[in-house]
Amino acid sequence: MAGVPAPARPTAPHDAARVQRRTLTALVAAQVLGGVGLAAGVAVGALLARDLLGGDTFTGVPVAVATAGGALGAPPLARLMDARGRRPGLALGYLLGAAGAAVVVAAAAAGSFALLVAGMALFGAGNAASLAARFAGADLAPAPARARAVSTVLFATTFGAVAGPTLIDPTGAAAGAAGLPALAGPFALSALAYASAAAVVAVALRPDPLLTARALRAPVPAPPAPADAGGGGGGGWSDLAGGAALTGVSAMVAAQLVMIAVMTMTPLHMRGHGHGLTVVGLVISVHIAGMYLLSPLVGLVTDRLGRMPALRAGAACLTAAGLLAALADPSATAALMTALFLLGLGWSLCLVAGSALLVDAVPLERRTGAQGRSDLLMGLAGATGGLGSGAVLGAAGFSALALAAAVVSMVVLGPRWVRAPEAVSGPRGRDPAPGPTAHG
Repeated sequence: MAGVPAPARPTAPHDAARVQRRTLTALVAAQVLGGVGLAAGVAVGALLARDLLGGDTFTGVPVAVATAGGALGAPPLARLMDARGRRPGLALGYLLGAAGAAVVVAAAAAGSFALLVAGMALFGAGNAASLAARFAGADLAPAPARARAVSTVLFATTFGAVAGPTLIDPTGAAAGAAGLPALAGPFALSALAYASAAAVVAVALRPDPLLTARALRAPVPAPPAPADAGGGGGGGWSDLAGGAALTGVSAMVAAQLVMIAVMTMTPLHMRGHGHGLTVVGLVISVHIAGMYLLSPLVGLVTDRLGRMPALRAGAACLTAAGLLAALADPSATAALMTALFLLGLGWSLCLVAGSALLVDAVPLERRTGAQGRSDLLMGLAGATGGLGSGAVLGAAGFSALALAAAVVSMVVLGPRWVRAPEAVSGPRGRDPAPGPTAHG
Protein backbone atom coordinates (compact mmCIF):
# COMPACT_ATOMS: atom_id res chain seq x y z
CA MET A 1 0.00 0.00 0.00
CA ALA A 2 1.47 3.34 -1.06
CA GLY A 3 2.72 5.52 1.73
CA VAL A 4 2.67 2.74 4.34
CA PRO A 5 5.92 2.47 6.31
CA ALA A 6 7.45 -0.97 5.83
CA PRO A 7 9.02 -2.62 8.86
CA ALA A 8 12.18 -4.63 8.54
CA ARG A 9 11.19 -8.15 7.59
CA PRO A 10 12.03 -10.69 10.31
CA THR A 11 14.30 -13.40 8.96
CA ALA A 12 13.32 -16.32 11.20
CA PRO A 13 10.32 -17.56 13.20
CA HIS A 14 12.02 -16.70 16.47
CA ASP A 15 12.31 -13.08 15.27
CA ALA A 16 8.54 -12.92 14.83
CA ALA A 17 8.08 -14.45 18.27
CA ARG A 18 10.39 -11.80 19.74
CA VAL A 19 8.37 -9.02 18.11
CA GLN A 20 5.17 -10.58 19.47
CA ARG A 21 6.59 -10.63 23.00
CA ARG A 22 7.62 -6.99 22.68
CA THR A 23 4.19 -6.11 21.30
CA LEU A 24 2.36 -7.76 24.20
CA THR A 25 4.65 -6.04 26.73
CA ALA A 26 3.84 -2.60 25.28
CA LEU A 27 0.12 -3.35 25.01
CA VAL A 28 -0.02 -4.64 28.57
CA ALA A 29 1.56 -1.44 29.91
CA ALA A 30 -0.83 0.73 27.91
CA GLN A 31 -3.85 -1.31 28.96
CA VAL A 32 -3.04 -0.96 32.66
CA LEU A 33 -3.18 2.81 32.23
CA GLY A 34 -6.17 2.68 29.91
CA GLY A 35 -8.03 0.56 32.45
CA VAL A 36 -7.57 3.27 35.08
CA GLY A 37 -8.85 5.87 32.63
CA LEU A 38 -11.94 3.91 31.66
CA ALA A 39 -13.02 2.60 35.05
CA ALA A 40 -12.48 5.79 37.03
CA GLY A 41 -14.77 7.68 34.66
CA VAL A 42 -17.43 5.03 34.04
CA ALA A 43 -17.90 4.39 37.76
CA VAL A 44 -19.12 7.95 38.38
CA GLY A 45 -20.49 9.10 35.02
CA ALA A 46 -24.11 8.36 35.90
CA LEU A 47 -23.68 9.86 39.39
CA LEU A 48 -22.32 13.09 37.92
CA ALA A 49 -25.26 13.24 35.51
CA ARG A 50 -27.73 12.83 38.35
CA ASP A 51 -26.05 15.64 40.31
CA LEU A 52 -26.31 17.93 37.29
CA LEU A 53 -29.89 16.97 36.38
CA GLY A 54 -31.42 16.26 39.77
CA GLY A 55 -33.11 13.02 38.62
CA ASP A 56 -32.52 9.48 37.35
CA THR A 57 -34.33 9.37 34.00
CA PHE A 58 -31.44 10.61 31.83
CA THR A 59 -28.58 9.42 33.99
CA GLY A 60 -27.72 6.72 31.46
CA VAL A 61 -27.07 9.33 28.78
CA PRO A 62 -23.38 10.07 29.56
CA VAL A 63 -22.29 6.42 29.46
CA ALA A 64 -24.46 5.86 26.38
CA VAL A 65 -22.85 8.84 24.66
CA ALA A 66 -19.38 7.63 25.64
CA THR A 67 -20.17 4.20 24.23
CA ALA A 68 -21.58 5.71 21.04
CA GLY A 69 -18.54 7.98 20.73
CA GLY A 70 -16.28 4.96 20.98
CA ALA A 71 -18.42 3.11 18.47
CA LEU A 72 -18.36 5.89 15.89
CA GLY A 73 -14.64 6.36 16.45
CA ALA A 74 -13.79 2.70 15.88
CA PRO A 75 -14.03 2.65 12.04
CA PRO A 76 -11.92 5.82 11.53
CA LEU A 77 -9.30 4.51 13.96
CA ALA A 78 -9.36 1.19 12.09
CA ARG A 79 -8.82 3.00 8.79
CA LEU A 80 -5.85 4.85 10.29
CA MET A 81 -4.42 1.56 11.55
CA ASP A 82 -4.96 -0.06 8.16
CA ALA A 83 -3.06 2.75 6.46
CA ARG A 84 -0.32 3.51 9.02
CA GLY A 85 -0.26 0.62 11.51
CA ARG A 86 -1.60 -0.03 15.00
CA ARG A 87 0.63 2.49 16.81
CA PRO A 88 -0.80 5.80 15.49
CA GLY A 89 -4.38 4.56 15.70
CA LEU A 90 -4.12 3.40 19.30
CA ALA A 91 -2.22 6.51 20.41
CA LEU A 92 -4.80 8.82 18.85
CA GLY A 93 -7.67 6.96 20.50
CA TYR A 94 -6.09 7.26 23.93
CA LEU A 95 -5.36 10.97 23.40
CA LEU A 96 -8.98 11.64 22.43
CA GLY A 97 -10.06 9.83 25.59
CA ALA A 98 -7.79 12.08 27.66
CA ALA A 99 -9.20 15.19 26.00
CA GLY A 100 -12.75 14.02 26.68
CA ALA A 101 -12.02 13.42 30.36
CA ALA A 102 -10.60 16.94 30.64
CA VAL A 103 -13.77 18.36 29.10
CA VAL A 104 -15.85 16.43 31.67
CA VAL A 105 -13.82 18.02 34.47
CA ALA A 106 -14.69 21.40 33.00
CA ALA A 107 -18.35 20.34 32.74
CA ALA A 108 -18.44 19.40 36.42
CA ALA A 109 -16.90 22.72 37.39
CA ALA A 110 -19.35 24.66 35.21
CA GLY A 111 -22.40 22.55 36.14
CA SER A 112 -23.12 21.96 32.46
CA PHE A 113 -24.83 18.75 31.37
CA ALA A 114 -24.37 19.65 27.69
CA LEU A 115 -20.61 19.97 28.20
CA LEU A 116 -20.63 16.67 30.08
CA VAL A 117 -22.24 14.97 27.08
CA ALA A 118 -19.68 16.51 24.70
CA GLY A 119 -16.81 15.38 26.88
CA MET A 120 -18.17 11.86 27.19
CA ALA A 121 -18.39 11.56 23.40
CA LEU A 122 -14.63 12.11 23.20
CA PHE A 123 -14.02 10.04 26.33
CA GLY A 124 -15.41 7.00 24.53
CA ALA A 125 -12.52 7.04 22.05
CA GLY A 126 -10.24 5.89 24.86
CA ASN A 127 -12.32 2.76 25.26
CA ALA A 128 -12.30 2.27 21.48
CA ALA A 129 -8.49 2.21 21.64
CA SER A 130 -8.53 -0.24 24.56
CA LEU A 131 -10.82 -2.58 22.63
CA ALA A 132 -8.77 -2.31 19.43
CA ALA A 133 -5.63 -3.21 21.38
CA ARG A 134 -6.91 -6.79 21.75
CA PHE A 135 -6.73 -7.21 17.99
CA ALA A 136 -3.23 -5.73 17.94
CA GLY A 137 -2.22 -8.49 20.34
CA ALA A 138 -3.47 -11.10 17.86
CA ASP A 139 -1.78 -9.67 14.74
CA LEU A 140 1.34 -11.82 15.11
CA ALA A 141 -0.13 -14.67 17.15
CA PRO A 142 -0.35 -18.13 15.51
CA ALA A 143 -3.94 -19.33 15.03
CA PRO A 144 -3.90 -21.88 17.91
CA ALA A 145 -2.87 -19.13 20.36
CA ARG A 146 -4.99 -16.19 19.18
CA ALA A 147 -7.52 -16.31 22.00
CA ARG A 148 -4.69 -16.33 24.55
CA ALA A 149 -3.10 -13.30 22.89
CA VAL A 150 -6.43 -11.46 22.98
CA SER A 151 -6.95 -12.45 26.61
CA THR A 152 -3.44 -11.34 27.63
CA VAL A 153 -4.21 -7.81 26.49
CA LEU A 154 -7.59 -7.86 28.20
CA PHE A 155 -6.07 -9.25 31.40
CA ALA A 156 -3.72 -6.29 31.65
CA THR A 157 -6.74 -4.02 31.94
CA THR A 158 -7.54 -5.71 35.26
CA PHE A 159 -4.93 -3.85 37.24
CA GLY A 160 -5.96 -0.39 36.14
CA ALA A 161 -9.67 -1.13 35.95
CA VAL A 162 -9.83 -2.49 39.49
CA ALA A 163 -7.67 0.32 40.85
CA GLY A 164 -9.66 3.08 39.12
CA PRO A 165 -12.93 2.85 41.09
CA THR A 166 -11.06 2.42 44.39
CA LEU A 167 -9.53 5.85 43.78
CA ILE A 168 -12.91 7.58 43.60
CA ASP A 169 -12.80 8.86 47.18
CA PRO A 170 -9.15 10.04 47.17
CA THR A 171 -9.48 11.79 43.83
CA GLY A 172 -12.79 13.28 44.93
CA ALA A 173 -11.12 14.65 48.04
CA ALA A 174 -8.31 16.10 45.93
CA ALA A 175 -10.84 17.72 43.61
CA GLY A 176 -12.66 19.22 46.58
CA ALA A 177 -9.41 20.63 47.91
CA ALA A 178 -8.88 22.26 44.51
CA GLY A 179 -12.34 23.83 44.61
CA LEU A 180 -13.91 21.39 42.14
CA PRO A 181 -16.91 19.06 42.62
CA ALA A 182 -15.84 15.72 44.09
CA LEU A 183 -17.00 13.77 41.01
CA ALA A 184 -14.59 15.76 38.83
CA GLY A 185 -11.67 14.03 40.55
CA PRO A 186 -12.04 10.60 38.91
CA PHE A 187 -12.21 12.21 35.46
CA ALA A 188 -9.03 14.18 36.14
CA LEU A 189 -7.39 10.84 36.92
CA SER A 190 -8.83 9.43 33.67
CA ALA A 191 -7.29 12.25 31.65
CA LEU A 192 -3.86 11.61 33.11
CA ALA A 193 -4.12 7.84 32.68
CA TYR A 194 -5.25 7.98 29.04
CA ALA A 195 -2.54 10.49 28.13
CA SER A 196 0.05 8.20 29.72
CA ALA A 197 -1.30 5.21 27.75
CA ALA A 198 -0.91 7.19 24.52
CA ALA A 199 2.71 7.96 25.40
CA VAL A 200 3.47 4.30 26.10
CA VAL A 201 2.04 3.18 22.78
CA ALA A 202 3.82 5.91 20.83
CA VAL A 203 7.20 5.05 22.34
CA ALA A 204 7.12 1.30 22.93
CA LEU A 205 4.92 -0.29 20.23
CA ARG A 206 7.81 -0.73 17.82
CA PRO A 207 7.98 -2.45 15.40
CA ASP A 208 4.31 -2.11 14.57
CA PRO A 209 2.61 -5.55 14.88
CA LEU A 210 0.17 -5.11 11.99
CA LEU A 211 2.82 -3.90 9.55
CA THR A 212 5.14 -6.69 10.67
CA ALA A 213 2.41 -9.28 10.14
CA ARG A 214 1.92 -7.99 6.62
CA ALA A 215 5.65 -8.14 5.95
CA LEU A 216 5.72 -11.77 7.14
CA ARG A 217 2.78 -12.79 4.99
CA ALA A 218 3.51 -15.53 2.48
CA PRO A 219 3.46 -14.16 -1.10
CA VAL A 220 0.22 -15.87 -2.21
CA PRO A 221 -2.96 -14.09 -3.25
CA ALA A 222 -5.69 -13.60 -0.69
CA PRO A 223 -9.28 -14.69 -1.42
CA PRO A 224 -11.21 -12.11 -3.42
CA ALA A 225 -12.88 -9.43 -1.33
CA PRO A 226 -16.69 -9.33 -1.13
CA ALA A 227 -18.42 -6.94 -3.50
CA ASP A 228 -18.82 -4.23 -0.84
CA ALA A 229 -15.40 -4.63 0.70
CA GLY A 230 -13.83 -1.74 -1.11
CA GLY A 231 -10.20 -1.40 -2.04
CA GLY A 232 -7.13 -1.95 0.09
CA GLY A 233 -7.17 -3.72 3.42
CA GLY A 234 -10.22 -2.07 4.88
CA GLY A 235 -12.66 -4.94 4.57
CA GLY A 236 -16.40 -4.55 4.26
CA TRP A 237 -19.75 -5.43 5.80
CA SER A 238 -19.95 -8.66 3.79
CA ASP A 239 -17.03 -10.01 5.81
CA LEU A 240 -19.38 -9.97 8.84
CA ALA A 241 -22.47 -11.28 7.07
CA GLY A 242 -22.22 -14.99 7.74
CA GLY A 243 -20.44 -17.97 9.21
CA ALA A 244 -17.91 -17.68 12.00
CA ALA A 245 -17.53 -13.91 11.65
CA LEU A 246 -21.27 -13.30 12.09
CA THR A 247 -21.43 -15.60 15.11
CA GLY A 248 -18.44 -13.92 16.73
CA VAL A 249 -19.74 -10.42 16.15
CA SER A 250 -23.28 -11.25 17.29
CA ALA A 251 -21.90 -12.71 20.52
CA MET A 252 -19.82 -9.61 21.26
CA VAL A 253 -22.67 -7.24 20.41
CA ALA A 254 -25.22 -9.04 22.58
CA ALA A 255 -22.84 -9.33 25.53
CA GLN A 256 -22.01 -5.64 25.30
CA LEU A 257 -25.71 -4.68 25.31
CA VAL A 258 -26.50 -6.75 28.40
CA MET A 259 -23.35 -5.83 30.31
CA ILE A 260 -23.58 -2.07 29.77
CA ALA A 261 -27.29 -1.93 30.63
CA VAL A 262 -26.89 -3.60 34.02
CA MET A 263 -23.48 -2.20 34.95
CA THR A 264 -24.43 1.41 34.22
CA MET A 265 -27.43 1.44 36.55
CA THR A 266 -25.91 -0.57 39.40
CA PRO A 267 -24.24 2.47 41.08
CA LEU A 268 -27.54 4.37 41.02
CA HIS A 269 -29.42 1.36 42.36
CA MET A 270 -26.93 0.99 45.20
CA ARG A 271 -26.82 4.68 46.06
CA GLY A 272 -30.61 4.72 46.17
CA HIS A 273 -30.51 2.02 48.84
CA GLY A 274 -27.99 3.73 51.09
CA HIS A 275 -24.65 2.32 49.91
CA GLY A 276 -21.71 4.71 50.07
CA LEU A 277 -19.31 5.57 47.27
CA THR A 278 -16.65 3.25 48.68
CA VAL A 279 -18.99 0.24 48.53
CA VAL A 280 -20.20 1.23 45.07
CA GLY A 281 -16.60 1.47 43.91
CA LEU A 282 -15.83 -1.96 45.39
CA VAL A 283 -18.75 -3.61 43.55
CA ILE A 284 -17.72 -2.01 40.27
CA SER A 285 -14.14 -3.13 40.87
CA VAL A 286 -15.32 -6.73 41.36
CA HIS A 287 -17.37 -6.44 38.16
CA ILE A 288 -14.37 -5.24 36.20
CA ALA A 289 -12.29 -8.02 37.75
CA GLY A 290 -14.86 -10.44 36.30
CA MET A 291 -14.39 -8.79 32.93
CA TYR A 292 -10.59 -9.02 32.92
CA LEU A 293 -9.04 -10.96 35.83
CA LEU A 294 -9.85 -14.44 34.51
CA SER A 295 -8.98 -13.51 30.91
CA PRO A 296 -5.92 -15.81 30.74
CA LEU A 297 -8.08 -18.79 31.75
CA VAL A 298 -10.79 -17.68 29.33
CA GLY A 299 -8.24 -17.51 26.51
CA LEU A 300 -6.82 -20.93 27.37
CA VAL A 301 -10.28 -22.51 27.46
CA THR A 302 -11.23 -20.84 24.17
CA ASP A 303 -8.09 -22.10 22.41
CA ARG A 304 -8.20 -25.60 23.92
CA LEU A 305 -11.93 -26.41 23.97
CA GLY A 306 -13.14 -24.24 21.11
CA ARG A 307 -14.83 -20.93 20.45
CA MET A 308 -18.42 -22.18 20.70
CA PRO A 309 -18.15 -23.82 24.16
CA ALA A 310 -16.75 -20.54 25.44
CA LEU A 311 -19.67 -18.60 23.94
CA ARG A 312 -22.18 -20.98 25.53
CA ALA A 313 -20.51 -20.52 28.92
CA GLY A 314 -20.68 -16.76 28.42
CA ALA A 315 -24.42 -16.91 27.71
CA ALA A 316 -24.95 -18.94 30.90
CA CYS A 317 -23.00 -16.44 33.02
CA LEU A 318 -24.90 -13.46 31.62
CA THR A 319 -28.23 -15.16 32.29
CA ALA A 320 -27.27 -16.06 35.85
CA ALA A 321 -26.05 -12.52 36.48
CA GLY A 322 -29.33 -10.98 35.39
CA LEU A 323 -31.44 -13.35 37.46
CA LEU A 324 -29.33 -12.88 40.60
CA ALA A 325 -29.30 -9.08 40.28
CA ALA A 326 -33.08 -9.06 39.78
CA LEU A 327 -33.79 -11.24 42.82
CA ALA A 328 -31.12 -9.97 45.23
CA ASP A 329 -31.99 -7.89 48.28
CA PRO A 330 -30.80 -4.35 47.42
CA SER A 331 -29.07 -4.15 50.80
CA ALA A 332 -27.15 -7.42 50.20
CA THR A 333 -23.80 -6.23 48.93
CA ALA A 334 -22.43 -9.77 48.49
CA ALA A 335 -25.29 -10.80 46.19
CA LEU A 336 -24.89 -7.73 43.99
CA MET A 337 -21.15 -8.25 43.93
CA THR A 338 -21.59 -11.85 42.76
CA ALA A 339 -24.07 -10.82 40.09
CA LEU A 340 -21.76 -8.13 38.76
CA PHE A 341 -18.82 -10.54 38.77
CA LEU A 342 -20.80 -13.05 36.68
CA LEU A 343 -21.87 -10.23 34.38
CA GLY A 344 -18.23 -9.35 33.77
CA LEU A 345 -17.17 -12.99 33.31
CA GLY A 346 -19.91 -13.64 30.76
CA TRP A 347 -18.83 -10.56 28.84
CA SER A 348 -15.20 -11.74 28.92
CA LEU A 349 -16.05 -15.18 27.55
CA CYS A 350 -18.09 -13.68 24.72
CA LEU A 351 -15.51 -11.02 23.87
CA VAL A 352 -12.48 -13.34 23.79
CA ALA A 353 -14.19 -16.14 21.88
CA GLY A 354 -16.02 -13.74 19.56
CA SER A 355 -12.82 -11.85 18.78
CA ALA A 356 -10.98 -15.08 18.03
CA LEU A 357 -13.77 -16.21 15.70
CA LEU A 358 -13.59 -12.92 13.84
CA VAL A 359 -9.81 -13.05 13.44
CA ASP A 360 -10.03 -16.69 12.31
CA ALA A 361 -12.67 -15.91 9.69
CA VAL A 362 -11.41 -12.73 7.97
CA PRO A 363 -8.20 -12.63 5.89
CA LEU A 364 -5.40 -10.36 7.08
CA GLU A 365 -5.83 -8.03 4.09
CA ARG A 366 -9.35 -7.07 5.21
CA ARG A 367 -9.12 -7.72 8.92
CA THR A 368 -8.69 -4.19 10.31
CA GLY A 369 -11.82 -2.93 8.54
CA ALA A 370 -13.87 -5.87 9.78
CA GLN A 371 -12.57 -5.31 13.30
CA GLY A 372 -13.49 -1.64 13.19
CA ARG A 373 -17.01 -2.43 12.00
CA SER A 374 -17.36 -5.07 14.69
CA ASP A 375 -16.41 -2.57 17.39
CA LEU A 376 -18.81 -0.04 15.84
CA LEU A 377 -21.67 -2.52 16.29
CA MET A 378 -20.52 -3.34 19.82
CA GLY A 379 -20.43 0.32 20.71
CA LEU A 380 -23.87 1.03 19.30
CA ALA A 381 -25.25 -1.91 21.27
CA GLY A 382 -23.60 -0.59 24.42
CA ALA A 383 -25.00 2.87 23.78
CA THR A 384 -28.46 1.39 23.38
CA GLY A 385 -28.06 -0.47 26.65
CA GLY A 386 -26.75 2.57 28.49
CA LEU A 387 -29.43 4.92 27.16
CA GLY A 388 -32.32 2.52 27.58
CA SER A 389 -31.25 1.38 31.03
CA GLY A 390 -31.92 4.78 32.60
CA ALA A 391 -35.44 4.86 31.19
CA VAL A 392 -36.15 1.30 32.37
CA LEU A 393 -34.76 2.08 35.82
CA GLY A 394 -36.95 5.15 36.13
CA ALA A 395 -40.07 3.42 34.84
CA ALA A 396 -39.86 -0.10 36.29
CA GLY A 397 -36.89 -0.32 38.65
CA PHE A 398 -33.58 -2.14 38.74
CA SER A 399 -35.06 -5.63 39.14
CA ALA A 400 -37.00 -5.26 35.89
CA LEU A 401 -33.86 -4.09 34.11
CA ALA A 402 -31.79 -7.03 35.37
CA LEU A 403 -34.56 -9.50 34.52
CA ALA A 404 -34.75 -8.10 30.99
CA ALA A 405 -31.00 -8.66 30.64
CA ALA A 406 -31.43 -12.29 31.69
CA VAL A 407 -34.27 -12.76 29.19
CA VAL A 408 -32.14 -11.31 26.38
CA SER A 409 -29.32 -13.70 27.27
CA MET A 410 -31.61 -16.75 27.35
CA VAL A 411 -34.06 -16.07 24.56
CA VAL A 412 -32.18 -13.97 22.01
CA LEU A 413 -28.66 -15.33 22.37
CA GLY A 414 -29.06 -18.91 23.51
CA PRO A 415 -30.58 -20.57 20.43
CA ARG A 416 -27.92 -19.26 18.05
CA TRP A 417 -25.05 -20.31 20.26
CA VAL A 418 -26.42 -23.72 21.25
CA ARG A 419 -27.08 -24.71 17.64
CA ALA A 420 -24.24 -23.03 15.80
CA PRO A 421 -23.84 -23.39 12.03
CA GLU A 422 -21.57 -26.29 11.09
CA ALA A 423 -19.28 -23.83 9.31
CA VAL A 424 -18.63 -22.25 12.67
CA SER A 425 -18.45 -25.10 15.11
CA GLY A 426 -17.50 -28.07 12.94
CA PRO A 427 -19.19 -31.46 12.83
CA ARG A 428 -18.58 -32.18 16.54
CA GLY A 429 -18.98 -28.72 17.96
CA ARG A 430 -15.28 -27.89 17.76
CA ASP A 431 -13.72 -25.06 15.79
CA PRO A 432 -12.65 -25.57 12.20
CA ALA A 433 -8.98 -25.93 11.42
CA PRO A 434 -7.10 -22.64 11.09
CA GLY A 435 -6.98 -21.10 7.67
CA PRO A 436 -3.86 -20.86 5.48
CA THR A 437 -0.87 -19.12 6.99
CA ALA A 438 -1.01 -16.51 4.27
CA HIS A 439 -4.26 -15.24 5.70
CA GLY A 440 -2.79 -14.60 9.12
